[in-house]
Amino acid sequence: MSVTRVATRMRLFLFDVDGTLVSARGAGRAAMARALEAVYGTRAGIDGYDFRGKTDPRAVFDILRDAGFDDAAIAGRLDECFERYVLELEALVGDGARVEIMPGVADVVRALAARTDAIVGLLTGNIESGARVKLRHTGLWPLFRVGAFGSDDADRRRLPAIACARARGVAGVEVPFDRVVIIGDTPLDVDCARACGAVAVAVATGHHAATDLATCGSDLLFADLADVAAVLRALVTSTADCQAWPFGCQPANA
Repeated sequence: MSVTRVATRMRLFLFDVDGTLVSARGAGRAAMARALEAVYGTRAGIDGYDFRGKTDPRAVFDILRDAGFDDAAIAGRLDECFERYVLELEALVGDGARVEIMPGVADVVRALAARTDAIVGLLTGNIESGARVKLRHTGLWPLFRVGAFGSDDADRRRLPAIACARARGVAGVEVPFDRVVIIGDTPLDVDCARACGAVAVAVATGHHAATDLATCGSDLLFADLADVAAVLRALVTSTADCQAWPFGCQPANA
């Protein structure tokens, strides 16, 4: 019988996708609009919808509720909608030329993935198949040993527990929430970390300025991850050192 050990030194680093790791330059919104029109007969309201930090299922329900659909009608064709969405996303992403990797991301992820005291994963509102399409041509997908996705739960706050359970499954160790580092580009990413007691890292490479993210109470705030050495130093010491600061860790390069 296997025994799960508590990993006092192991850390779990969970990255958001859109705006944090990559930009798909509007492919996600365009693919969702096509899917909604094909499956539900409308794309009304999607152009003005704020996708930032939302899970894909929440976005679909928000948009269609505003268009007059009831929850049963939405849920009844949700799987079909996401199947069409992935097909449209694959067509738009194509060979990956449309996908831009954010500054420093590849080196930071590879360096963390190479550590013996770290597990690197994803925590994203994307459904899993959508995240795979967006990351497929970056070379980063194989480095993420675990993931928690919008397809797992529409409530982003519930995703850290799913990621921790999967980390336990692949590594055989229990990683407590205070050893989890959640990296994202929106206030909802920070809120997700705060809700479970994880270290919150905000990066201003999405559609929120650093000045806006500074008000969210993250432990670390970066303008971007381009200074790889400085970012890695901050990330690998964050779980140990944040409590030493009176107001959390100091922003590194915001």
